[in-house]
Amino acid sequence: MLEEVERWLARRSWSVSDRPLDRVLAAKRGTTVSVVLPALNEEATVGDIVSVIRRDLMTESVPLVDELVVIDSGSTDRTAEVAAAAGARVVARDAILPRIPAVPGKGEVLWRSLMVTNGDVVCFVDADLRDFSADFVTGIVGPLLTDPDVDFVKAMYDRPFGDTPGQGGRVTELVARPLLNLHWPQLAGFVQPLGGEYAARRSLLERLPFPVGYGVELGLLVDALHTVGLDALAQVDVGVRKHRHQDGQALGRMAAAIYRTAQLRLSRGHLVRPRLTQFERGEQGFEPRTYAVDTEERPPIAEIAEYARRRVA
Repeated sequence: MLEEVERWLARRSWSVSDRPLDRVLAAKRGTTVSVVLPALNEEATVGDIVSVIRRDLMTESVPLVDELVVIDSGSTDRTAEVAAAAGARVVARDAILPRIPAVPGKGEVLWRSLMVTNGDVVCFVDADLRDFSADFVTGIVGPLLTDPDVDFVKAMYDRPFGDTPGQGGRVTELVARPLLNLHWPQLAGFVQPLGGEYAARRSLLERLPFPVGYGVELGLLVDALHTVGLDALAQVDVGVRKHRHQDGQALGRMAAAIYRTAQLRLSRGHLVRPRLTQFERGEQGFEPRTYAVDTEERPPIAEIAEYARRRVA
């Protein structure tokens, strides 16, 4: 590991207990905080997450979060209804920036969320978390409120796989961590580089391009490094993250999108064919299934005319 990264780990890696809630609240002053939950068919978990945030962080005595928004990506279950009943403002993805047709993907939702939120600090939380704790929010928002030199904060945590501790994050270990260590060794200190819980200053997010799909976490991390430097990035230990695990083929598609995102940042020249073929056993033996790999990216939101007009207003 680079000596620079070792120093960074000592200086910019914390535990949620390092910043008690009263200290975070005292540092908030006039800074506003938005929490965004990107959601697609998460009726089983989204309500509990919203309820915990409203109960623990949006009260008169604990006014840490100023707005809580669920962006629904076209759910076919009761996600929107459950989230609204729990107290979130629910916005349909396709209702945001209708001039630009939406494409499927998590990054697309996060990018559009900047159009319908107002916070100086934006905190992203995945909507499939189980046993959710408000520490996920206070942990990653805290450094942005208490340290003006920090611009981007990732959560780190244990990721059990079923009943087995420490075996979650398969794409992280097999794809993202090798890519970062080989090509962006300054980022080798991040425990959960692909984690969906992170917070950043709006002033940074509005300058970054957003990969529309699963590559968004790696893309934002790499671009944040190049935009503000390693010392403006940080991570906070928030405990244990439990969530729904995807099957191996879904992970393969995720891995391909992440590799593609890295490739785009390594070279803007010749790119390999953006397709991934996987195999499923059918009646006639193994049958190929070919999927497109997410290749599109949204430009920095600051370049969108509607966003510029909204900020002036």
